[in-house]
Amino acid sequence: MPLTKNATFRQLATFHAVARLGSVSAAADELHLTQPAVSIQIAALEESARSQLLQRTGRGIRLTEAGELLDGYARRILELWREAGEEMATLQGVFSGTLRVGAITTAEYLLPPMLVTFANEHPQVKVKLQVGNRDEIVQMLASQEIDLAIMGRPPAELKTDSTPFAKHPMAFLASPNHPLMAGPRATMAMLSNERILVRERGSGTRSTIERLFKDAGLPLRIGSELSSNEAIKHMCAAGFGVAFLSMHTCVLEMRAGVLALLPMEHNPIERDWHVMHLASRQLPQVALAFEKFLSTRGQAEIARQLGPAPAKPAPPRPRKTRRAAVRA
Repeated sequence: MPLTKNATFRQLATFHAVARLGSVSAAADELHLTQPAVSIQIAALEESARSQLLQRTGRGIRLTEAGELLDGYARRILELWREAGEEMATLQGVFSGTLRVGAITTAEYLLPPMLVTFANEHPQVKVKLQVGNRDEIVQMLASQEIDLAIMGRPPAELKTDSTPFAKHPMAFLASPNHPLMAGPRATMAMLSNERILVRERGSGTRSTIERLFKDAGLPLRIGSELSSNEAIKHMCAAGFGVAFLSMHTCVLEMRAGVLALLPMEHNPIERDWHVMHLASRQLPQVALAFEKFLSTRGQAEIARQLGPAPAKPAPPRPRKTRRAAVRA
């Protein structure tokens, strides 16, 4: 049955705090209320909803089906109210607010310095960064948990407004001691016989390498599937196989000489970083400002933070053959 008009904003805020923290006592501490006062607010909301919203367990509380449903709406209502307050402050000349941005795991190597630069230029702005694989960030964008998403390709399953803001080099890398580093230029056919270290399904680099092998009409031989760029780098440096990674993730390892670009044509390949938001979403001013910041200064900020990209390896020199001396 529908909520009655007796439900209040304060009840929703209290309920959401309990749901988010998983504890009445923790919610009471955060809201500066007594535990009985929190319980009274929840009981009043349950009466208005004509449904039980919480179930107490030995370890705290859990949401009922009705509670899960209502908490989703409560979160969105509270976010809109927060956003309304921030937009009203902006109208009065105070540029503030919370920048809610989500980034795929690979982007966490380049995005934080840009967020720091932006926040330093706008001291009253708070930053909330969420990191996950591509599928997770797409879901956060769809459920409006974030205002902006940073990834490679815009998602086909969502209608978004997307802007490219920087180049994204991705490459096949290997230990300098790997056999392919000393031989003739590697080819995709040669790589199809190698153990390839890849990210898990749902990641952007995984989708890219699968397309590369598919376009070449070759099988992708997965040596290990890992959910961490760090794990891939360590296994690659140890000589376990060839890695396919964003070059943003391995600048330090390449400078230290523990990883190197595989000598092959079109390596690295270059894609674009995109910043995007839901096409149907009216962005808060702080998100619009960061979107403009990335589109106008993103590439320069990446170059400033990371320095020049490592040079491509020189093609291997042909081996000299000794010729017998000819006597006159």
